[in-house]
Amino acid sequence: MNKSGPRRGRRPGGPDTRVAILDVARRRFLEDGYHAVTLRSIAGEAEVDLALISYYFGSKKGLFGAALALGANPAEVLARVVAEGDLSTFPERVIRQVLAVWDDPVTGPPLLAMLKSAIDDDSLGGLVKEAVEREIVDRIAGLVQGREARQRAASFTTVVAGLIATRYLLRLEPIVSMTADEVVRFVSPQLRQALRGPGRPAPNARPAGRPAPSR
Repeated sequence: MNKSGPRRGRRPGGPDTRVAILDVARRRFLEDGYHAVTLRSIAGEAEVDLALISYYFGSKKGLFGAALALGANPAEVLARVVAEGDLSTFPERVIRQVLAVWDDPVTGPPLLAMLKSAIDDDSLGGLVKEAVEREIVDRIAGLVQGREARQRAASFTTVVAGLIATRYLLRLEPIVSMTADEVVRFVSPQLRQALRGPGRPAPNARPAGRPAPSR
């Protein structure tokens, strides 16, 4: 027997459900910060099942990127790069992925808009800072491990951020006109040194002042 009257309980999946989740997530991220927000708390406030958030967005990183209207979430891009290969080719692969998403006419403009907004808006800037620390610096530190891993990871992130700022925000020449291969050739050595840390020469490097062996 059917009962009349409004239905109660969790919101079912539908066209408006994703929008409702994003509205709650965007507000909560800005108010409480990245770390404090949980998918469970967003599900409760949006009145949806937790599994539905996972279905739509996959993870907290995915929800964060969608809440900020990013076609490509840097944290998810990094996660793919980490999964694709070993540490020996990590700098080159990171550069190529950064250039791919920032040069893309679909995914690049929202990222640039977020960067400009983060500079002007302290709340958004703090949120982006926290997300970068948790999802990028910490992830790289876990990859490199060892002494001063987090400092090395932060240095690596600084070099990448400098590349993004000069190529896409300042549009500094000749960086903005370089091909991907050229950027890889000039920037990857800095990223490798950042991962090694100060005072750690590259493998097979000669000490300063020592001549190359004769052949």
